[in-house]
Amino acid sequence: METAWIGDFELVRVVERMFRSPAQATAVAVVTPEREMTARVGSDHHSTFEIGSISKALTGMLYRDVVERGLASPTMVLRELLPLDGYGDVGSVTLESLATHRSGLPGLPPGMQPLRRTLGFWIRGENPYGDSLADLLLQTRTVRVGTPRPRYSNLGFQLLGHAVAKAAGSSYAQLLQDVLGPEFSTPARVKDLGPADLTGSDRFGRPMRAWVGEAIAPAGGVRATIDTMSGFLRSLLDGTPRGMSALDPVADFTPRVGIGAGWITLEHHGRSITWHNGSTGGFSSWIGLDRAAGTGVVVLAAVHRSVDRQGFRILEEFVSPAG
Repeated sequence: METAWIGDFELVRVVERMFRSPAQATAVAVVTPEREMTARVGSDHHSTFEIGSISKALTGMLYRDVVERGLASPTMVLRELLPLDGYGDVGSVTLESLATHRSGLPGLPPGMQPLRRTLGFWIRGENPYGDSLADLLLQTRTVRVGTPRPRYSNLGFQLLGHAVAKAAGSSYAQLLQDVLGPEFSTPARVKDLGPADLTGSDRFGRPMRAWVGEAIAPAGGVRATIDTMSGFLRSLLDGTPRGMSALDPVADFTPRVGIGAGWITLEHHGRSITWHNGSTGGFSSWIGLDRAAGTGVVVLAAVHRSVDRQGFRILEEFVSPAG
């Protein structure tokens, strides 16, 4: 793999300033009304990255698509779609509250023993996920639903994704490919990975185990190449994918920050930006759109180090002052 940036000349000049010395595989895509550009280092067009919590933005679109097709409704509760009878209040949580992170659910279910798994992740680089859907449902038995208020929840989006897949008579993996394209992958086991699937690292360069697992897929288990993400970005700017209404804010997430179905909208230097980021044990990612300017950016990196700052700066660099 190349050790220097290659790709579209103008974008390469920009990313060389933004990423001083990327030691890990990194790829960037920019889409404007006039053109599409990519730049890569340590990776090629076939290299597949973990996109982390950008998976939630995809899941939000699947949710809206299922609702718009009349297969579910925003007020439908989880027990209508998943076998949660006798599991307490979690079965009474609505799909819409999950999609806007205001279900009252915790970030993770206590039943998955998050402290033990977190220690394994930090000490040995292990995958803290890897559960099946059946495992996830068992873990919800001990979940207590709190006051509905904005609270970021991996558990919420795991349940949302699997619930809307059931509403569509499908699995999450199949629904994702049916709605947003066959190029997105959701490996459930390490043996599902291929030679194009990159191995990520922590910020010190230590290789990290892949975050694979059926249960985590809707909240953080999707993988994609930079070409797949560039094509997805173009479709978002064109307004063509199913479930596009997920990008439109319907509630406040924090002061001056709106949320649609998973997607976040905020003001950045006077521009309205719709975005989401992602982070796994060995990867970081960012996607952002200035919809008024018809411009968007994707950043994928095989290292556990935030790329939010670079994403916002690259987007600002390519937005026309007249946009």
